Amino acid sequence: MGCKPRAAFPGDVVDNSHRFFRNTACRYFPCHPEADAAAFNCLFCFCPLYFLENCGGDSLTRHGVKDCTPCLRPHRPEGYDQILDRLREEAGKRRQEAEAAQAPK
Repeated sequence: MGCKPRAAFPGDVVDNSHRFFRNTACRYFPCHPEADAAAFNCLFCFCPLYFLENCGGDSLTRHGVKDCTPCLRPHRPEGYDQILDRLREEAGKRRQEAEAAQAPK
């Protein structure tokens, strides 16, 4: 009832679902003023890729701290699929590293 069905194509905007959530009541909305507010996804308010050295976003590093202000990747409609793909990729790498570390030498 409250959730609409999954988008027909990756990147389609689906109002307030498991793939897309817009919190217009947030005092920081939109936290990236240059973004398109109508298609702005708040689901990843804090980017799950932040701690990856090469996150694939538009971050700048200053004194070892990322400044992700110019990055809209997690907030675009297609960002959900991109972030989940990247998390799966990283999980696969970590699994392979763990298996290699446990392999007999």
